Amino acid sequence: MKMYINGNWTSGTSQIEVVNPYSGKPIDTVPAATVEDVEMAIKSAERGANAMRALSAFDRYEILTRAVVLLNERRQDLGETITNEEGKVISEGLLEVDRCVQTITWSAEEAKRLFGETIPLDAAPGNEMKFGFTVRVPVGIVVAISPFNFPLNLVAHKVGPAIAGGNAVVIKPASDTPLSALKLTEILLDAGLPAEAIQ
Repeated sequence: MKMYINGNWTSGTSQIEVVNPYSGKPIDTVPAATVEDVEMAIKSAERGANAMRALSAFDRYEILTRAVVLLNERRQDLGETITNEEGKVISEGLLEVDRCVQTITWSAEEAKRLFGETIPLDAAPGNEMKFGFTVRVPVGIVVAISPFNFPLNLVAHKVGPAIAGGNAVVIKPASDTPLSALKLTEILLDAGLPAEAIQ
């Protein structure tokens, strides 16, 4: 598989072999990101963060909801990918896909509930009838570093809320299990996520 940087799928300059831990056989290769790739990803994510700020909460909800539909459509492939790259039995791989669906669904719902807070300020003299308030705003770029043991759902636990909050995401999956994260990236792009909002 290729990695996704700067709005494009790219092969990179060197490859990492992804090996099935049960059979010991290679199942795919992925690019090994260089320092230059990381710098390009961050610059691209800065542009992606601007694109994400322009989306409404409902836009983010719709993207994540479309991603849920695609996750369900690609359930078997994702389950098999988890089984092959992580070594879980297929029932556990499929269960992880189902958990990912729940995680992205919850993230979609929370995209519509990013409430601020109203604070009465009348506890001090001269502040009668004064209020303070907070508004939730995106932080900009979220870096999602994920371990190998749940290669799809733990990425979703980082990516889903980041997108719900209006942020761009740079994913660093485990080198042993990167395929699930790349397939989730593909799903989010197919669901309408701005091209540079994920790396």
